[in-house]
Amino acid sequence: MNPNLSKLAGYRAPVRIVLFLFTLLLCWLPIAAPIYLLVNDSNLVTILTMGLLFGFFLLSVQFWGRNVYREPRLLKRYGFHGTRQNSLNLLKGLIIGLLFVLGLFALEGGLGLLEFQTPSQELPRIILEGFASGLGVGLAEELVFRGWLLDELERDYRPKVSLLADAVIFAVLHFIKPLSEMLRTLPQFPGLVLLGLTLVWGKRSHKNSLGISIGLHGGLVWGYYIINVGKLVQYSDQVSPWITGVDSNPIAGFMGLLLLGILAFWMRGKGLGSFKF
Repeated sequence: MNPNLSKLAGYRAPVRIVLFLFTLLLCWLPIAAPIYLLVNDSNLVTILTMGLLFGFFLLSVQFWGRNVYREPRLLKRYGFHGTRQNSLNLLKGLIIGLLFVLGLFALEGGLGLLEFQTPSQELPRIILEGFASGLGVGLAEELVFRGWLLDELERDYRPKVSLLADAVIFAVLHFIKPLSEMLRTLPQFPGLVLLGLTLVWGKRSHKNSLGISIGLHGGLVWGYYIINVGKLVQYSDQVSPWITGVDSNPIAGFMGLLLLGILAFWMRGKGLGSFKF
């Protein structure tokens, strides 16, 4: 182990976080830059560069664990491991996240806030795409935010401080946009903070299992993907988007915040321990 790198473990969390990110970008940019310059397909650029970034993140975590913390299995510390219980938690989270989203739209439909549309023949494909997309987003973002970032914060700060800091950072990084757009979509920010809190509470209520956070996050993305890409609902023009969600984003409206509030209360308490197959 490099003795100089081991000294980084004694630095404060903000310094360690910045140094880790700087190292990550230093490795990623020389490969990502040519892709941005040479590839014209924006979707392909995003897939390639983000895939590379996540790959370098996993490698950097392993390097960081061995050389800074003397912990060769840092992912296990994050709660990411292949145990049967972790896998079950992931599956439970997927189901609960999906059902909560579908339940939200069913409630809005029952209240007359929207009308359901006839599904197209593409719906089975959309469901499979949504599953893959949700699982990918859940895995990547939870390893970063409820894995690496939360662990770095918890090494220095009390649980409540780490919880709030992790949720706010998660929300801020998902809310970066022009000021006019930030003001227009303002309800989305508290929704993102609440989602961040929910995912930390979920992990902590399941013995530090990252599987539950990945599953919940993935299930929520999956459900929204099915509804949005499948064009299964039509909102009423008579209802304010602040109720149903600005830009049809469920967490950017009162009803979505209500959904997340229920889920957060559940996760903060007993979690999914009472949910059985």
